[in-house]
Amino acid sequence: MRRKLVAGNWKMHGSLAENEALLAGVLAGMADVKAGVAVCVPYPYLAQVQSRLTGSAVAWGAQNLSQHAKGAFTGEVSASMLKDFGCAYVIVGHSERRALYGESDAVVADKFAAVQAAGLTPILCVGETLEEREGGTTEAVVARQLDAVIAQSGVASLAKAVLAYEPVWAIGTGKTASPEQAQAVHAFIRGKIRALDAGVAEGLVIQYGGSVKGSNAVELFSQADIDGGLIGGASLNAEDFLAICRAA
Repeated sequence: MRRKLVAGNWKMHGSLAENEALLAGVLAGMADVKAGVAVCVPYPYLAQVQSRLTGSAVAWGAQNLSQHAKGAFTGEVSASMLKDFGCAYVIVGHSERRALYGESDAVVADKFAAVQAAGLTPILCVGETLEEREGGTTEAVVARQLDAVIAQSGVASLAKAVLAYEPVWAIGTGKTASPEQAQAVHAFIRGKIRALDAGVAEGLVIQYGGSVKGSNAVELFSQADIDGGLIGGASLNAEDFLAICRAA
């Protein structure tokens, strides 16, 4: 059976005091959580979560990184820097990075490779916009995003990665892909990988992200190819996040 992983993406939220309360609440409720759990936080709070979560069942990571190892890239953060703060995961290719900051499939592939070169695990986000879904190109878009990474790092690299299917139209909108819609894309992803390497495909963790809540998590996570979630807004409330973790 594939492992389940629920990762919280705090996006650009938090303060030292708010984070302390949130982390304390999550840690207090972990006793009955069987899934893997991680939180991906803004860079300034990595030291705080490292201090608070070391020795716990909750892993942590970052929301982005530079594809460059070092150099004259003012304002950027490298994979080796993230490793210094004990990160296990790094999100790459989130739709907000693609849409707001112009990250191409090629840049995302470079970032994926940089994460793995540092010995960390990338959470690779793929997904379509509403226009692309309505135009019937969901599978073509997701395939293109995956192909860029496979072309650079090889299909075997996915054995040391997590995928996250996030329909852009369902992120932060309150809209959620139906369990059947989400499962269909997850099954497509696994089938595409299976055609290249059956072993990698069967072990691959594919999360769903897009307005996941405690009220819909059980039905979503019960689908055959959905192995947990990449959680946005609901990860900012300890009880909401724990309800999702328990569902996994």
